[in-house]
Amino acid sequence: MKSFFLGVLAVVAVFLVIGYIGVVTGTLIPANADGTPGKLERWAARQSLKATIAREAPSGAAPIPANDETLNAGIKIYGDNCIVCHGAADGRPSTVGFGLYQKAPLLGKHGVEDDPEGEIYWKVDHGIRLTGMPAFGHTLSDTQVWQVAVFLKHMDSLPPASNAKWRALKNPAMLVPTDKLPKQMRPKSSD
Repeated sequence: MKSFFLGVLAVVAVFLVIGYIGVVTGTLIPANADGTPGKLERWAARQSLKATIAREAPSGAAPIPANDETLNAGIKIYGDNCIVCHGAADGRPSTVGFGLYQKAPLLGKHGVEDDPEGEIYWKVDHGIRLTGMPAFGHTLSDTQVWQVAVFLKHMDSLPPASNAKWRALKNPAMLVPTDKLPKQMRPKSSD
């Protein structure tokens, strides 16, 4: 029985040494933002994010109403802080958001309306490690974080005046030239 446990311990030690060598040489987990992440890295990041959000995100509805004042404030905050990476209503990526690993979701195209408000709040407040998503809880007030979370939750069903403000926002960053975009991201008119 003792030799069995020593054998198991030896196998575990070998895997730990191989993993350590893979990490310190950069072959197991690439450090470059444009490198393709491995399956293990993607799995670990997803599981960690899900578990942390399940444990820490506020539950229930936002503590502020989804009225014009809140939505318009959220649109302004988005324009000041988020648009450079996540894009405007037109869904065009900027060179900043397109160059991130992981690519920042283009919220004008694929929003987070189906996520619970508390989850959106948590992501804005705390950021997401190793993705370029900063923690805005250090620079925005709690109310401001909720305002942008409420806007993102309701961005596909905004009242007309708020929708006009959202559609009028322009990304101040340089947009990725259409010919540099993958085909699935190109506007339909350029195909």
